[in-house]
Amino acid sequence: MTDSFRFQHRKLEYKRLVPSFLSSHRTLLTLLWTVGFILMVAWQRTAVDRLLMYRGWGPPPRPIPKLRPLVLNLSDFGAVGDGVTLNTKAFERAISEIRKRGGGQLNIEPGYWLTAPFNLTSHMTLFLAENAVILGIDDESYWPLLPPLPSYGYGRERRGPRYGSLIHGQNLKDVVITGHNGTIDGQGRSWWEKYRRKLLNHTRGPLLQLLWSKDIHISDVTFRDSPFWTIHPYDCQNVIIRNVTILAPLSDAPNTDGIDPDSCENMVIEDCYISVGDDGVAIKSGWDQYGIAYSRPSSNITIRNLIVRSMISAGVSIGSEMSGGVSNIVVENLLVWNSKRGIRIKTSPGRGGHIRHVSYRNLTLENVRVGIVIKTDYNEHPDEGYDPKALPVIEDISFTGIRGQGVRIPARIYGSPEIPVQNITFQDMSVGITYKKKHIFQCSFVQGRVIGRIFPAPCENLDLYDDGGKLLRRATTQDTKDLDYDG
Repeated sequence: MTDSFRFQHRKLEYKRLVPSFLSSHRTLLTLLWTVGFILMVAWQRTAVDRLLMYRGWGPPPRPIPKLRPLVLNLSDFGAVGDGVTLNTKAFERAISEIRKRGGGQLNIEPGYWLTAPFNLTSHMTLFLAENAVILGIDDESYWPLLPPLPSYGYGRERRGPRYGSLIHGQNLKDVVITGHNGTIDGQGRSWWEKYRRKLLNHTRGPLLQLLWSKDIHISDVTFRDSPFWTIHPYDCQNVIIRNVTILAPLSDAPNTDGIDPDSCENMVIEDCYISVGDDGVAIKSGWDQYGIAYSRPSSNITIRNLIVRSMISAGVSIGSEMSGGVSNIVVENLLVWNSKRGIRIKTSPGRGGHIRHVSYRNLTLENVRVGIVIKTDYNEHPDEGYDPKALPVIEDISFTGIRGQGVRIPARIYGSPEIPVQNITFQDMSVGITYKKKHIFQCSFVQGRVIGRIFPAPCENLDLYDDGGKLLRRATTQDTKDLDYDG
C-alpha cells in the first residue's frame, strides 16, 4: 500500500470522525452551558433576595387589619418567637391589658411562640399573622387541672380532674380567633404516646375549649396536632367556625376529633378542611346519667362545605355522648374521602336523650369503607351508675343527594328492639360499590321510606314511593337483622 493511499484513507476517516466528535461535544457543551446558566440564575436570584432582605426591599409582610379600637402586639409584652422561650407570662399580661381596657385585639406576629395554656377574655380578637405559630408546651406539668365537665361525670378518660385546653375561655362573650392562616400547634405527639403507654393520670386537654360562652367567631386559622379533641365549644351559643384547617395524623393520634360541638345552640361550621385521627366533626351533649341530668341539647347546627378525611372513625358523627339530646341538624355539601366511614350516628342503652330532625344533603363519598352508619350498641359508659333502661330515641333522619365511588357498604342502619330507628328517608342516592356480597344495604329494626329509585337497591325494611309520592310497596318487615359487616 502506497503512502498516498494511506494518507487518503486516514483523511476519509478523519472526515467521518470529526462530525461525530463535534456532535457529541456540542451535546456536552450544550448540557454544560444549560447547567451553568441555571446555576448562575439561581445564584443571582439568591443574591438579589438577600440584598432585598438586607435593605428591607423584599415583599412586605401581609398587613394585619385593625379589627378593634385597641390593638396590641404580643412582642410588646416581652414575648420572643424563637420556639424555645416560654411566653406564657407575655400572653397573660397582654390579655390582662385587654380585659382592663374593655376589649381589644392581640396580634401574634410571625414566629414560633411557645406557651403553656392561657385564658382568653371577652370582647377580644386573637389574630395570627401569616407564618405565626402558637406552640403548646408538651410538658403536662405546665397544664392546669380543671374539674370534670358536669355532663361527663367523673372524667372522660380518667376519673377526677382533667387537663385544661391550650387556649381556654369560659363565661365569655364576643370572642374572635382569626388571622392570615397562622397556626395553633398542640404538639400532641408526646401526649398520644403517654396516653398509649398509660402514663397520664388525667383526661387530656383539647387544643381550644370555650365553655358557657356566646358570640364566638373562629376563622382563617390552622389547628394541628391537638393532644385530644381539637376545637371543643361546650354549652355555647351563636358560634361560627369558618375556613379553618384542622390536621392530625390519620393514625396513632387518638381522639383528635376536629370540631366537637357539645351542648351548643345556633352554630355554623362551614368551608373547612379536616384530616384527623378520629371524627372530623362530632356533635355531642353529655354522657349517660350526667348528660341526662345536665340536660343541655345540641340544636340548630349547620355543617356545610366541608372536606373531611378520617381513617379511624367518620367524617361527621353524632354521639356517642348525646344524652342531653341532639336536634335540628343540617349537614350539606360534604366530601368525605379515603376514610373508614362517611356519616355515623352512634348511641346505646343508658344514653337516654334523642337524635331527631337531622337532614343530610349533597354528600359525596370517595373510597369510603362504610358510607352511612347508625349504631345503637356503642357500649361505653362513664361508670356503673348509668341506667340501662334510659333508651335514646332516633327519629326523623333524611338522606338526599348521596353520591360516591369505591364504597364498600353504602348503608348500615343498625337499630334494635329497644332502640328502633324511626322515620328515616332516602332519596336521590347513587353510590358505586366495591363489595359484591348480596347484602350491601344493611338494615335492622328500621322504619322509613325510599323516594324514587336509588342505587344500590335498599333493604326491604323500607317503604318504596315513586318521585311523586305514590306508595309502590310497603316494607315487608321492620325487624330483619341481616348484617354481615361490623361498621
